[in-house]
Amino acid sequence: MKKLSTYIWEYKVPYLIAIISLLIAVTLDMMGPRLMARVVDDVIVGGNIGELKYLLFGFFGIGLGRCIFQYVKEYTFDKNGVRISGDMRRDLFRHIQGLSADFFDRTNTGELMARVKEDVDRIWDAIGYVSMLLLEVVYHTTIILVCMYMLNWKIALIPTAAMILCGSFAVIMENKLGRVYEEISEENAILNTVAEENLAGVRTVKAFAREKYEIGKFLSHNKRYYDLNMEQSKVFVRYYPCFTVVTKVLPILTILVGGKFVIDGEMTLGQMAAFVEYSTNIVWPMEMLGWLTNSFSSAVASNKKIKKIYAEKSSIAEMTNPVKLEKVRGKIRFEHVSFHKADMYEILHDISFTVEAGKTLGIMGATGAGKTSIVQLLQRMYDATDGAIYLDGVNIKELSLEQLRTSVSFVMQDVFLFSDTINENIKLGKKEYIGFKTVKRASTQAQASSFIERMEDSYDTVIGERGVGLSGGQKQRISIARALAKKDPVLVLDDSTSALDMETEHLIQQMLMTLDDTTKIIIGHRISAVRHADEIIVLDNGTIAERGTHEELLAKRGLYYETYESQYGDVGDMSGTRMIESDNLGAHERDKMTYVSDTADVKGGESDGSQLV
Repeated sequence: MKKLSTYIWEYKVPYLIAIISLLIAVTLDMMGPRLMARVVDDVIVGGNIGELKYLLFGFFGIGLGRCIFQYVKEYTFDKNGVRISGDMRRDLFRHIQGLSADFFDRTNTGELMARVKEDVDRIWDAIGYVSMLLLEVVYHTTIILVCMYMLNWKIALIPTAAMILCGSFAVIMENKLGRVYEEISEENAILNTVAEENLAGVRTVKAFAREKYEIGKFLSHNKRYYDLNMEQSKVFVRYYPCFTVVTKVLPILTILVGGKFVIDGEMTLGQMAAFVEYSTNIVWPMEMLGWLTNSFSSAVASNKKIKKIYAEKSSIAEMTNPVKLEKVRGKIRFEHVSFHKADMYEILHDISFTVEAGKTLGIMGATGAGKTSIVQLLQRMYDATDGAIYLDGVNIKELSLEQLRTSVSFVMQDVFLFSDTINENIKLGKKEYIGFKTVKRASTQAQASSFIERMEDSYDTVIGERGVGLSGGQKQRISIARALAKKDPVLVLDDSTSALDMETEHLIQQMLMTLDDTTKIIIGHRISAVRHADEIIVLDNGTIAERGTHEELLAKRGLYYETYESQYGDVGDMSGTRMIESDNLGAHERDKMTYVSDTADVKGGESDGSQLV
């Protein structure tokens, strides 16, 4: 993590200009009481009217100079604050993006949103307006005290004592507010998480009539957030009147003591007038101490939270000099791979298989058997606990993450579409390389062009957040088109046709068979999704229970056969038997036989076996 001082140092020249402007503006402001003393002593008391015009020009020059330098100071500090906060937010977001999947497994989205937005905004406030005022308060107070001591050191002891008293109140208040702000920051993150989850899942909430429960859940956290902010206000209100009392009493004491000194002849009337004006000018820095302490405490608490995010390191380490494959062909080999997450049972155990370039691997298994974990390990979302994974004969840990992940097109089980046009969603990942012709061809291959082109704006249709407004099947087809448009050497489909009807799924399966140069890993619960694979592995409790082709696995009459029976019943048994026995059938007849078998259950018809030939 870059220190805050490092960000500030990057803008040292603008900050130097801003600080110089601040010093000049405050110095000019302090010249006013000096001129006022001359007006009282020389013009009013001394009767030297001729000097008045020069003094008036002096007041005009001070006003003009303060106007110019105050503007430069305010604008430069604000501009620097905006730049630094933008840099901090950029770097924080990059750091978060670089963290591995296990970090996001244990961190809520709402917390990260709070860190990137609210916490950076508080630091922005601190290094912009608040830091400017802190510098101004320090210099303003220092120069006023110097001027006061030069006029009369005895009376100057009064504002000095007042400043020490206000400073003590500020330190006490900062200590109390620091703890409160840390709790407010935590609760703000929780509140963001609850709101984000409920808004994202509002349709689920309504479907289960859980509005009352979710509102109550939100209100409980909202009440906690309210209580913490009230605690902050109570601390502020308890100590702020102390600053006010001191600042109101100070000018009165100055007039009383100064008047006594004028009567005794220890100072002139003009000097006392200047002293009173100085005491009035020193009031506002004292009043600002409470507010500045409040804002500064908030920024310190936010900076601590951001430091915790930066303290997180990715568990996926990339080599300093990774291997660079000139061309990825797509051969994949898992060699005795085992995997478990921290404090969890073993998800995968001793998984070994090889997929030659251009071939297809089907993966089946019950929910939780470890199917998705295999492709997550392939993309190095996680690292295998034991064993090794190879791409074209090279251990994937020796490859750069960029080359590895850009070589694999992944159609996820949980489809995520961005709130953007369909065209931009399909181009995701290689926007600068993918043209509209490629988008349209990929949509046609994914059987998505038919419904896309019926929309009013066709491919320029803006879809809602996470694809809201589209059916599950439509979202899956756009997701498949996105993967196909990339034309990567490896294509992974993780139960990506589960929401499609049998006819559409069959057409997509036929299309996949034409991708001879693409290595395909197809994960599915349906037999129809994997039956054409060159090899099928069946996972059971994280291990490979069965492996072989469709026909070989049916002949074994094990888990795969049981799944086949549960999905197709008598029709499945008859077609399966005929598939095994009819080795002399051509490819077209086999495909036709498969299609009839797959669609019989959907259409609700009964097969008498004659349909299969």
